[in-house]
Amino acid sequence: MKVVFSNLAKRELEDAANFYEMEFEGLGKQFLAEVKKAALRISEYPKVWTVERGEIRKCLLPRFPYKLLYSIEQDHIHVIAVAHLHRKPDYWIEREEI
Repeated sequence: MKVVFSNLAKRELEDAANFYEMEFEGLGKQFLAEVKKAALRISEYPKVWTVERGEIRKCLLPRFPYKLLYSIEQDHIHVIAVAHLHRKPDYWIEREEI
């Protein structure tokens, strides 16, 4: 199933990758690769991951303190947030794009 990131999730992804790249050269690219692997796992097994709230599921990244929050739509997976695990945990709930 195709994985589609919302505009806000794309921005969060870019911001996190830029932060990691500033901290250590190459770390931002590693973060992006980890997100890509997670998106691939989600596309293959969308219902395996834990329900976070309602119809929203979460996939934790193994190497970074982030999770992908997504919903399973009829023809695609919709990633609504690339969320840090320790910052404002429920900030994404009020998003209009959900």
